[in-house]
Amino acid sequence: MSSTRSARAPLFPRGSWAEASRIAIILRKETVGGGLLLAATVIAMVWANSPWSGGYDALRDFTVGPAALHLHLPLGTWASDGLLAIFFFVVGLELKREFVAGDLRDPARAALPIAAAVGGMALPAVVFVLVNLRTGDGALRGWAIPTATDIAFALAVLAVISTHLPSTLRIFLLTLAVVDDLLAITIIAVFYTDHLSVPALAAAVVPLAAFGFAVQRRNRSWWLLIPLAVLTWGLVHASGVHATVAGVLLGFTVPVIRSRAAGGPEAGPGLAEHFERRIRPISAGFAVPVFAFFAAGVTIGGISGLRSAIEDPITLGIVAGLVLGKTAGIFGTTFVLSKFTRATLDSGLRWIDVFGLAMLAGIGFTVSLLIGELAYGGASLRDDHVKIAVLVGSVIAALLAAIVLRIRNRVYRQIAEEEAVDLNQDGVPDVYESGGRDRP
Repeated sequence: MSSTRSARAPLFPRGSWAEASRIAIILRKETVGGGLLLAATVIAMVWANSPWSGGYDALRDFTVGPAALHLHLPLGTWASDGLLAIFFFVVGLELKREFVAGDLRDPARAALPIAAAVGGMALPAVVFVLVNLRTGDGALRGWAIPTATDIAFALAVLAVISTHLPSTLRIFLLTLAVVDDLLAITIIAVFYTDHLSVPALAAAVVPLAAFGFAVQRRNRSWWLLIPLAVLTWGLVHASGVHATVAGVLLGFTVPVIRSRAAGGPEAGPGLAEHFERRIRPISAGFAVPVFAFFAAGVTIGGISGLRSAIEDPITLGIVAGLVLGKTAGIFGTTFVLSKFTRATLDSGLRWIDVFGLAMLAGIGFTVSLLIGELAYGGASLRDDHVKIAVLVGSVIAALLAAIVLRIRNRVYRQIAEEEAVDLNQDGVPDVYESGGRDRP
């Protein structure tokens, strides 16, 4: 019986050492960005509910940009349409890196986070729809709001509670969030595009193709790439498709490996890794926090305003989707998949760890707020309720996840110590060498 159990594939297998090291660097940058995200959110909430809230509204609604190009937009819109395009450009780079040269190029390894991400998006949407079936007046347009996971916010929570979450679970969380972002941008492009200008969208293909041609030839000239990227963004914005889609498309064009003829990831890193190192700090340290600052500043209106928001079925649907739907969707999908594949958890891990991680994924912020604006329109009463709901749901999910993960923190610390002991003089864990995986 024990031999059969040991022969089963692990549910959260350790990736290659090079991949684990790369993702560890990403996680550290996202953790710092998460701290800035939290700070920006708190500042916006305090300012919007202070006696000086008029100043916040005036700043958010201040319009800049060339009117001739239909880009004379409020700063809040520039943040959601412009700065988030930088965030989604990094998402595009990360997605392509994972599926071309990362551990997810292995279909067996990619199946779990993809399935968990799909389950973690489908069930929150179902929960929201069930709560708002009888609400009417276009309430169901917000079905996608509770489907997103904010990885920066989640990692900031992990940093605050000082948990020693095992590297396999951290990598799973990051990978799940990346797939989550891909599905979210697909939802935005397909379901939240009301007016489509085909000529503008077709015209966007020209600078996009030129950008792709330049990066495929390893051209790093910013004087060429930035104008092409901006032109692509502007035409996608003019087409009616949300401009953040341009960021993902541009990221997809960047080569991941240096030479396909040289045989896979061993050929060396392409421009994607170079761009990611340069742009991720801008995304995590500036673009996302600034968006959060302009998006999270909702005037609650005291106890009565808070009560009105909480009693709104839209608010209840979002909170239930984030807290219950996300947890059940990710945990349930992972559990069912383990039964079908007969995979087992790694030594030291328990299902309560997966449950806590699923709760943590209920922290939806950046993309949830964006979808809320697209669903109900910015500066509307429903949009205010969406912001309150996303904040409340994310806080509840974070608190519950913190409780579960802190209870298991002693076990996580032991696993981390065991992994450290396995390090040999070259800095490569023995488990990778004994398992036959590639050294760096």
